[in-house]
Amino acid sequence: MQLSKENLKNIAPQDGLIIPDEKLFALPEKVIQFGTGVLLRGLPDYFIDKANRNGVFNGRVVIVKSTSQGGTDAFSQQDGLFTQCVKGIENGQSVEETIINSSISRVLSASENWKTILECAHNPAMQIVISNTTEVGITLVEDNIHSAPPISFPGKLLAFLYERYKAFNGSEESGMVIIPTELIMDNGTKLHSIILELCKMNKLEDPFINWLNSANHFCNSLVDRIVPGKLPETDRLATEKKLGYTDDLMIMSESFSLWAIESGSEKVKQILSFSQTDDGVVIAPSIEKFRELKLRLLNGTHTFSCGLAHLSGFNTVKEAMADETFGSFISSLSLQEISSAITGEVIQQEEAGAFAPKVMDRFRNPFLDHQWLSISVQFSSKMKMRNVPILLRHYAKTNAVPETMALGFACFLLFMKTTKTADNKYEGIANGKTYIVQDDNAAYFSEHWQNKKADEVVDLILADNNFWGADLAALPGFAAAVKKNLNSLIADGAVKTVTAQQLNNSVA
Repeated sequence: MQLSKENLKNIAPQDGLIIPDEKLFALPEKVIQFGTGVLLRGLPDYFIDKANRNGVFNGRVVIVKSTSQGGTDAFSQQDGLFTQCVKGIENGQSVEETIINSSISRVLSASENWKTILECAHNPAMQIVISNTTEVGITLVEDNIHSAPPISFPGKLLAFLYERYKAFNGSEESGMVIIPTELIMDNGTKLHSIILELCKMNKLEDPFINWLNSANHFCNSLVDRIVPGKLPETDRLATEKKLGYTDDLMIMSESFSLWAIESGSEKVKQILSFSQTDDGVVIAPSIEKFRELKLRLLNGTHTFSCGLAHLSGFNTVKEAMADETFGSFISSLSLQEISSAITGEVIQQEEAGAFAPKVMDRFRNPFLDHQWLSISVQFSSKMKMRNVPILLRHYAKTNAVPETMALGFACFLLFMKTTKTADNKYEGIANGKTYIVQDDNAAYFSEHWQNKKADEVVDLILADNNFWGADLAALPGFAAAVKKNLNSLIADGAVKTVTAQQLNNSVA
């Protein structure tokens, strides 16, 4: 039996399975969504579905499929329904939830159904635009919005908004709340600026541009949820057997969820009423602190830890967290050193103190196979962007050496010790096994390691102001601590080095 609207009545209720009520299918379309990807289905569509089930938002999503890859058949066959398996750790406890999501009304192909998509602009209930077209999607390209369809996502969006402007004679009430979720800084602001450039390119009239600026709200947003997508084959088959139906669109996500939307408008808050049913949706005049918390405590902890974890022989994050000593290292790094460094005017101590334990829960999630080598991709850029600012903030507050950061940085340098292969790749060795460093700066680090002692490598790289944007060798005691750790890693190995540090910390 395949999941569909007709077959819902044949699905047996069971613990942990949420089955939608028939009345939800009659809700009006309020959202046009550009993208069918798992992140959109696992986060924004999750929040909308939850609100609908609680009688709050009362609106469904029509999806625009912009790419030519794949089709809309699975969505059509399943009436837009899909199963979301939520699995994770919250407050140290395992949580699981299985939801049949009924938020999607239909999926339309931009290449085949463009006229129907534009007809959606005539719907008075339509209020929200959501997108995730990858970072490449929010770029300015020469585009004709009168094409069927325009070639770019901004071109398609502008064509939709222009159609809406004409359909409602430019009324203030017909404006839209536009929320891109692409993972770029100030995504709403950037999308708005591209739309305005396209207006000039297409010689659109001033009254429309005035309506575009005054009646519509382009909101910056930040999304944070790991949505791997399809379950592993064995898990999928076991889940389908337990549920009693097959689902070609089934996805899995972690339990943690955050969608931070930047707006100080009460009208926007009213339109985004789905925020009322889940604390994971935050609407605030500024989302900077949420970006900082994620970038420093989640991403920064990953970056300081990935080299050490790989050299210690761990393949996945959950394996490392299951090890008492390594778990202690990561906890000390995140809960103590990074949390203390980033607090100030933007982030309060209690906010960092509340967010960091959630990060630890996410790292311990036994349902996710998050590979350390995947985290290490573009290691040097991540270290520069995410962690050097943390290091500098730490020293702005105190002259004490951040011991876990120093070990993390030492492991970063050792991880980047590579040799160039015949096919122009950069290869390192750890625990008798080779690994490939995927980093645009791999040659820089490989050359620094050639015919030099560890201490000399530390001095040269830390002092490279052009690379880091700061002289890290000038930070009191940091170079000495990195050298000590690096020499210990070379002589004794990663496991003994991190064990000795954590033992010293417990004694202190």
